[in-house]
Amino acid sequence: MIEDTPEEWRVTATSTPFTGKKTSVRTDEVVMPDGSTATRDYQVHPGSVAVVALDDQDRVLVLRQYRHPVRQRLWEIPAGLLDVPGENPLHAAQRELYEEAHVKAEDWRVLIDVYTTPGGCDEAVRVFLARGISEAEGDRFEVSDEEADMEMARVPLADLVHGALAGALHNNCLAVGVLALRAAQTGDGLDALRPPEAPWPARPFTP
Repeated sequence: MIEDTPEEWRVTATSTPFTGKKTSVRTDEVVMPDGSTATRDYQVHPGSVAVVALDDQDRVLVLRQYRHPVRQRLWEIPAGLLDVPGENPLHAAQRELYEEAHVKAEDWRVLIDVYTTPGGCDEAVRVFLARGISEAEGDRFEVSDEEADMEMARVPLADLVHGALAGALHNNCLAVGVLALRAAQTGDGLDALRPPEAPWPARPFTP
């Protein structure tokens, strides 16, 4: 099987010129294979989880949210940061699904793991598949800022796949998630996906 492999080139100096609320920017001096040194700036990110919540009519729960850096209102799947170092990603995904959509799920699988922009950021995202979804009990989570203006819909998977391939949908977790789901459906089947507690070397956690 073709697979990525861990490797770490020698760093001779490092600094953090910017530290934000959730992420920071790091500058490393990295030794190249020919012995020269190059400067590499990148965003340091805690990692994220995202959820493709699929109902029994083959529809996916999506949210429409304003994203200021790209000046667009994007259709997305529920997602959020791994706020606590070593946090169990399944627990984080269950929390995000509850907070953003007030939904719970009976069956969880790992759909796909990706690095969002490995040339400039170390963010790793685990995308889960959630099935057997239903309304959560209790009061809805109180949201603020951009999340207070979110729309929610259930859209047929086929429409989301078409929208991603047609260039109409641009959120990376949505595009990667729905395309991976379609590939799994037409391949070995959803029950062949990894279990929700599968190891994740990019963001090790306590089961």
